[in-house]
Amino acid sequence: MEGFSFVDIYATKGIEYLIVIGFLATFVLFSWYVALRGEEPREARHTAEFFEWFRVPREFLFHQGHGWVKAGNEGVVTVGLDDFAQKLVGKVDFIDLPSVGSRLAQGEKGWVLRAGAQAIPMLSPLDGEVVAVNEEAARSPEIVNEDPYEKGWLLKVRPARLAANRTNLLTGRLARRWTEEALHELRHTMGGNLGPLYQDGGTTLPVYLNGGAATTVSARAMYGEGWETKVREQFLTEGMS
Repeated sequence: MEGFSFVDIYATKGIEYLIVIGFLATFVLFSWYVALRGEEPREARHTAEFFEWFRVPREFLFHQGHGWVKAGNEGVVTVGLDDFAQKLVGKVDFIDLPSVGSRLAQGEKGWVLRAGAQAIPMLSPLDGEVVAVNEEAARSPEIVNEDPYEKGWLLKVRPARLAANRTNLLTGRLARRWTEEALHELRHTMGGNLGPLYQDGGTTLPVYLNGGAATTVSARAMYGEGWETKVREQFLTEGMS
């Protein structure tokens, strides 16, 4: 072949290798830059935090009794109930919060939700001393339904042994997987179909699926009389006063 030589092949390959190496280096630097900024499009982040109907923020630690923990400043953490819990209970009328100075123990009663005539205890997600309570949530418990991870926080706690407690808390993919299993259990109890369902009092939660039909998963709507028993099963507080 006229003009062909091994020298030309190697020269061409060398250029290709340089292009590939340059591309990989650019990709690595770009990924590093994105990771350092810790930012991503708001819409993508919003989607990543949801598992179907339930918000599962990545920066929170979740207890299987449906309480959460978020690290804070000066060795104090924030504690609340998760999105699954507030959707399952629906409208909360009152919250019995422990007093400042109380000692909490992981897996024991942390606070009580009152909904209608029912009192539903929830478990503390960690050991520690209560250093503040959310008085606004106590006065206006609807904010727990509206914003369970920010304005609807319940307690500020100084942890007694957070490192040990972390072994019983879930975050990231594990938290999403656990939420998936909880939802699967709900579907199983309802014969595979959660319906479109509505809370007592006619208030629907701002969740839209299936072409925009409003849906929610209030236990009162799903189970009727005796609904609190099903909620206690989910909250791991069966038999607790």
